[in-house]
Amino acid sequence: MELTFSRRSDMPEGIFSVLNAKKNELIAEGRKVYNFSVGTPDFAPPAHIMEEMVEACRDPENYKYALADRPELLQAVSDFYRSRFGVELATDQIMSMYGSQEGMAHIALALCDPGDTVLVPNPGYPVFGAGPELMGAKLETYPLYRENNFLPDFRDIPEESARRAKFMILSYPANPVCSVADDDFYRGAIAFAKKYNVMLLHDNAYADIVFGGREGKSFLSYEGAMDVGIEFYSLSKSYNMTGMRISFALGNREMIARFKNVRSQIDYGIFLPIQKAAIAALTGPQDSVKEQCRAYEERCHALCRGLTGIGWDVPDGQGTMFVWAPIPKNYDSSEKFVLELMERTGVIVTPGTAFGSLGEGYVRMALVYPVETIGQAVRLIDESGILKS
Repeated sequence: MELTFSRRSDMPEGIFSVLNAKKNELIAEGRKVYNFSVGTPDFAPPAHIMEEMVEACRDPENYKYALADRPELLQAVSDFYRSRFGVELATDQIMSMYGSQEGMAHIALALCDPGDTVLVPNPGYPVFGAGPELMGAKLETYPLYRENNFLPDFRDIPEESARRAKFMILSYPANPVCSVADDDFYRGAIAFAKKYNVMLLHDNAYADIVFGGREGKSFLSYEGAMDVGIEFYSLSKSYNMTGMRISFALGNREMIARFKNVRSQIDYGIFLPIQKAAIAALTGPQDSVKEQCRAYEERCHALCRGLTGIGWDVPDGQGTMFVWAPIPKNYDSSEKFVLELMERTGVIVTPGTAFGSLGEGYVRMALVYPVETIGQAVRLIDESGILKS
């Protein structure tokens, strides 16, 4: 028989799959690989979180369907947001998800119909566009430029696009561009949303990884934010719980209620031991989060300043567990540079084009190695001569 499939299933292979295949080729050849392409933290979760998870896994009652977020989890999130960000949230303004990636992939089901317009950043994290597109939305991108600290200028968004848009995705501290937004930006975003009746979705996965004395804030802490949008907050990077897949959508009651209703059709609730581990993360000591931020900043300096010292001009990042670097001046293609860098040094980074057309001319590097290993990679790049060829 002849099989036919949806157009959605014909999406191009993700760049991370391509890079992983090349990585495996190099390893099979006996080459040493330094994989800076994927943002999987190499830090361990704090011990009290793992202990809570292990203890909960010993109880056979916890292997039943969760069906919903436990009241104690919702209360823990509410208390945490009050303490961490000064934001008051009722429990009906909070819901869990299987990680922000999953939430971003499904949120359009609740917020718009096929053919409706969604505004996404260029460059931006891939699921920001892939999620709405999979749900049948029409994507329109807004540009992020280095000259404006990779913050959108709302004047760059055409009037007709703004009036058509159902929702707009924002993300600061920003992956991949590593910039941190200021107060004026958030106030401007809320004013834009109110003027054009656009819902806002703010991805706040890296609020706890900010550098240079900057402060990681919540979009919801600004006046009017609750009227226009929701925020995603993840435990993946702050507490190294990436594989547990738990994050939260918080904010506007109606948006949360609609999203809950949609997800109730496909979801039986987060595994109870993971809910208990999340409670331990949110209510337990936070010293490790701050210590880890300092470690990421040291790694950022080691990579950015190390590369600058060998002739590759890489500015210090402002936050996240990544570095967003202009490609060396002797290259004019991000993908060509990435492939040559892999072949000549075993150092794997992600071409900026994986994040949109305006990512051309950049690469993203994940801070997933200790300072000493970063130094080894920098020396390899220097010795390869790739910056001079």
